[in-house]
Amino acid sequence: MSALTKASGALKSVDYEVFGRVQGKDGYTEEEARKLGVVGWVKNTSQGTVTGQVQGPEDKVNAMKSWLSKVGSPSSRIDRTSFSNEKEISKLDFSGFSTRY
Repeated sequence: MSALTKASGALKSVDYEVFGRVQGKDGYTEEEARKLGVVGWVKNTSQGTVTGQVQGPEDKVNAMKSWLSKVGSPSSRIDRTSFSNEKEISKLDFSGFSTRY
């Protein structure tokens, strides 16, 4: 197995929290996740942040991490994004990407 095949075959899971003016933008996060082909969830917190989890092939998870850190929805202002519990997983825990309430 080549290094490229192995890398693209690795499944990753990562938790995230986005700080700034970011609430009420879950639809954009869901849309981006579906475009990229990752699964997981997003939720507004009572502290004014957005939190969630992303799972999928490593390259796609990295693309979503970049979007969460730098792009976000059109009217959001991202101050910072923290990622935690990043790990390789053997299978996906979710079948799609959803907004939690």
